[in-house]
Amino acid sequence: MKTVDPTSLIAHAHAEFAALFAEAQAAGEPDPTAMTIATASLDARPSARTVLLKAHDARGFVFYTHLDGRKGRELQANPHAALLFHWPRVRDGVQVRIEGAVEIVADAEADAYFASRPRGSQIGAWASKQSETLASREEFDARIAEAERTFDGRDVPRPPRWTGLRVKPERIEFWYGAQFRLHERQVYEIDRAGEWHRRMLFP
Repeated sequence: MKTVDPTSLIAHAHAEFAALFAEAQAAGEPDPTAMTIATASLDARPSARTVLLKAHDARGFVFYTHLDGRKGRELQANPHAALLFHWPRVRDGVQVRIEGAVEIVADAEADAYFASRPRGSQIGAWASKQSETLASREEFDARIAEAERTFDGRDVPRPPRWTGLRVKPERIEFWYGAQFRLHERQVYEIDRAGEWHRRMLFP
């Protein structure tokens, strides 16, 4: 496939994602922002879970988490991730696969997003020791109550180890479902020289 100007090519990929995301919203997907994120530890053991997309633009795809949870620790030690969106109600089914390096968002960006969250979610971010062992639900309830007392009558600040992570795409694949498994797959990927290319894959 003919190489196109790299700037316009990645812009096209982001525009295609935005269009499909809008279709997913219109199609009534239960949560179009839900995405699987796969990480790996330094000894190459993978793990995956579902998180929610909170922002996407030319810089990448952002979600929020505790840096001390398992995915936060893994992404600090090995700052690369793979994302998967699956929207079965869009067309004949669509998947978007994104792979790339991961960076922590700026404090101002994380502060602004945290301030927009419901107060209960803000309190929960302080109460949770994400991924650590919890002896009982009562222990968690007690931590929630303690956080509510601490911030009673004032705004809840962002916890210092709670922030956003941005996946900066190096590869984006659009998978379009079709009958008889004759799917269409379009891949955008960046080479070592920093130029973007597009190619098709067999289904």
